[in-house]
Amino acid sequence: MLKVKEEIFQYYFYFIQKRMEIFWNKYHSIIPLTDDEVLKNYKFTNVYRALDRVSQYLIKNVIYSNDKSFNEKDILFRILLFKIFNKIETWEYLEDKLGHISIETFDLNKINKYLTTRKNKTPIFSNAYMMTGTHSKYNHLTYKHEKWLEMVKKEMLDGGVFEKIIKAKSLEEVYNLLRKRSFIGDFLAYQYAIDFNYSTVINFSEDSFVKAGIGAIRGIKKCFEPLGKNTFEDAIRYTQENFEKYQKMYGYTSFKNLFGREMKLIDIQNCFCETDKILRVKKPELQIDNVRIKQTYKPTNKDICLFFPPKWNINSKIDKPCLQQNTKELTLF
Repeated sequence: MLKVKEEIFQYYFYFIQKRMEIFWNKYHSIIPLTDDEVLKNYKFTNVYRALDRVSQYLIKNVIYSNDKSFNEKDILFRILLFKIFNKIETWEYLEDKLGHISIETFDLNKINKYLTTRKNKTPIFSNAYMMTGTHSKYNHLTYKHEKWLEMVKKEMLDGGVFEKIIKAKSLEEVYNLLRKRSFIGDFLAYQYAIDFNYSTVINFSEDSFVKAGIGAIRGIKKCFEPLGKNTFEDAIRYTQENFEKYQKMYGYTSFKNLFGREMKLIDIQNCFCETDKILRVKKPELQIDNVRIKQTYKPTNKDICLFFPPKWNINSKIDKPCLQQNTKELTLF
C-alpha cells in the first residue's frame, strides 16, 4: 500500500501549480511571472516536458522540419543525433556544415572532425542529462562525441535497431531496444523513447510505460513513505491516478493544463525530479544525495514559438504561437 508524506507531497502539487502559472503568465504577457523566489532564481523545467525550449526545437525543427524527403529511419536517426548532444547550437552548427542531416549525410569522420574543432571553443553537449556511461569496445577513441557517434554507427545503424523500433509493438519495447545499446541507461532509454514517440514513426500512449529517473527517484523518496514491494514507477502511476484528489486536498484546483492535454506519465515523472530540486530550498532538512540546486536561472532573448506533435490535436488551440522575450521579466520559460 502506497502512503504519501502529506506535509511533503503537497510541495509536488505546489510546484506544478506555480510552474504552470509561469507558463500561462508568459503566454498572456503578465508580469511578474511568479512570486516564488526559488522559481524566480533557479532553473526548473516546465510541467509539461514538451514545453521546454529544447523539446520545442526538436519537435518543430528536427522531427517536423519543412524537408519532406526524410524517411522513417532518417527521422529516428535525426532525433537520436539531436538528443545525444541535446543542444540547439550543436545541431545548427552541424546542419550548417552538412546541410540537412540524414543517414545519407552521416559521415562519421567528417562529423567527428567538425565537433572536435567546435568543442575546443564551446561546449557541444548540454548539461541537462548526465551522460557518463562508458564501454570498453570504444576505449580506443579519444573524445566523448567520437564514442557516442561510433555507437550510433555500429549499434544503431549497422545493428538494424531503427528498423526494429519502426516495427515495435509498444513503448516499452522501444525502451528495451534502446536500453541494450552502449551508453544508454534506464533514464536515457526512456527519454529517447518519448522523443521518438513525438514523431509519426511510432504512436504509443505516453501512459502505457514509464521509467523513473534518478532525480524523480529522489523526489519520490521525499514524498512517499518507504515503498516496500512497490516500485518507483508504481508511485508515479499512483500520483497520476489520484492527481485531482490531491489537488483538491491541497487547494490547487485552479491548475490549467496544456491546451486541454492532461499530464502524462512522462510529465508526472519529470515533476518529481523538479520537486526534489525545489525541496532542497523549501525543506533543506530532507537531504537525499544532492543538497543544493546546481543551475541558476539565466534569461534568454530568443523568442519561442509553440508547436506540438500534430497527433496531439492541440496546435489549433494556440492563439498566441510565438512568445516574446522582450524584457527580463518575461524571459522565464
